[in-house]
Amino acid sequence: MAQTLPDSPPIVIAHRGASGERPEHSLLSYDLAITQGADFIEPDLVSTKDGVLVARHENNIADTTDVADHAEFADRRTTKLIDGREETGWFTEDFTLAELRTLRVRERLPQLRPGNTGYDGQAQIPTLAEIIELAKRRSAELGRTIGIYPETKHPGYFASIGLPLEPPLLAALREAGWDRADAPVFIQSFEVDNLKALHRETPVRLIQLVAPFGKPADGGAQSYAAMVTPAGLAEIATYAFGIGPEKSMILPDWNGDPTSLVADAHAAGLRVHPWTFRTENLFLPPALRGSDTAPDGAMEREIARYIGIGVDGFFTDYPYLGVRARESALAPDRAE
Repeated sequence: MAQTLPDSPPIVIAHRGASGERPEHSLLSYDLAITQGADFIEPDLVSTKDGVLVARHENNIADTTDVADHAEFADRRTTKLIDGREETGWFTEDFTLAELRTLRVRERLPQLRPGNTGYDGQAQIPTLAEIIELAKRRSAELGRTIGIYPETKHPGYFASIGLPLEPPLLAALREAGWDRADAPVFIQSFEVDNLKALHRETPVRLIQLVAPFGKPADGGAQSYAAMVTPAGLAEIATYAFGIGPEKSMILPDWNGDPTSLVADAHAAGLRVHPWTFRTENLFLPPALRGSDTAPDGAMEREIARYIGIGVDGFFTDYPYLGVRARESALAPDRAE
């Protein structure tokens, strides 16, 4: 049976923090995102050897830290099979938290975002507890609630090596008093079975991530394509609050019409939070690209169109532009 969703302004989700302007997944990045008006900050969670959750986009930290400069960790460099793909580098699960604390964060995309390299070496890898503390402290300072939107990265892999991500995540949320359906938290995953298990264990809102191709690494569904059919969305609605699709799944062609995904998800009672909006030409539709780095307004135009299509939130590397785009897109409604 179709459900009617309540009207509310789309939320601005700071993708890895303000990662367009600070090295991703650092307290520098999260703090700037909060200052810029983000509603939620997004940490991707992986585990240390001693079971502590820390924020990294991947468990391979070769490109996001200075680990290669540490001779004492040279013998930790290795090759692993992660979700069917061979990876070479240094992995968080081979380091204790104390060892990771000796490393410093670096910009992941230095050629694309050279300005961010000025912050290399200034921050440590943050723990989930530190990110929650930051969100709570800044919420009190600013008089508005800043939430967290953690993604469990490679949960099946981590469970297979005896370091499941979900128990310490739920423990941290309980410690924070954020184990309620109305807590300022969304838990997201590209896998399926861990979300279904979480649905049985916590009332916290869950988001099923989906991609334009492939299938969940845990085999929890035949394909992402099958998951975004009306039948697939109805199944997702049995355990999740919403979906997080890659943005092209909603609007494949800037000059064309949107797909029915937003309408179909809403009909199933699901919210829709697409990813990821960025200013750089590499990530913009061809029609919005500039001669070099596209002007900020191009991404704002892009976001405004998605808001017009009906999304309930969106991920962006530039939260202040996301906030500005939302204000602009909703201005006519406020004037009525």
